[in-house]
Amino acid sequence: MSVVLKKPHKSARKPKGDGHMRRGEILAAAEKIFIAEGYAGATIRKIADAVGVSSTALYMHFRDKDQILLEISNDAIERLLALNTEIASQPVDPVARVRLMLEAYMTFALDNPNTYQLVFCSTGEHVSSDKTADVMALGDRCFEKFSEPVHAIAAQGRLRSGTAHAAAEVLWSGCHGLVSLLITKPSRGWSEPDQLMKVMLDGLLYGLVTD
Repeated sequence: MSVVLKKPHKSARKPKGDGHMRRGEILAAAEKIFIAEGYAGATIRKIADAVGVSSTALYMHFRDKDQILLEISNDAIERLLALNTEIASQPVDPVARVRLMLEAYMTFALDNPNTYQLVFCSTGEHVSSDKTADVMALGDRCFEKFSEPVHAIAAQGRLRSGTAHAAAEVLWSGCHGLVSLLITKPSRGWSEPDQLMKVMLDGLLYGLVTD
């Protein structure tokens, strides 16, 4: 499920193209190289070679690899926030909203394993906290949007244990653990992802929420 590269493929030099398209190519190549080589081993030269541009051309799009990583992170969290916002607007029971949000989260992870592994499974310690402040704030907004229906469940007196905040953390971390294992340990011989996702959500929600 995740892509592991032994050595970045060096593409033939490409002519100048549409800036947005080239930027997307750089981000996609960087994801794979960050995972295969680690943050320290991923260089601008390797990323440029994988895309088929010169390092000078790459610097026209990104000032350094910190900016590349932060853009990947920001884009991923923005997409999840958009999903949560869309689901939050649906006129359904808060338990149903929680379930839909967690399903969307796990589906996003499995559909984008490189992005997920890079953004949600790494420590992020290689980038200074002042640079990551905006991304962290966006992540907080995404978690708050997910937490809203959990707080609604608690307000209805339907939460079996803990606070709404703790319950939201447990719900998120349980699903994170599942998809992280599916992505990083694909040879384990897992059951079908859809079945695992259903069992995970049934167990979490039935355990935390009363009828």
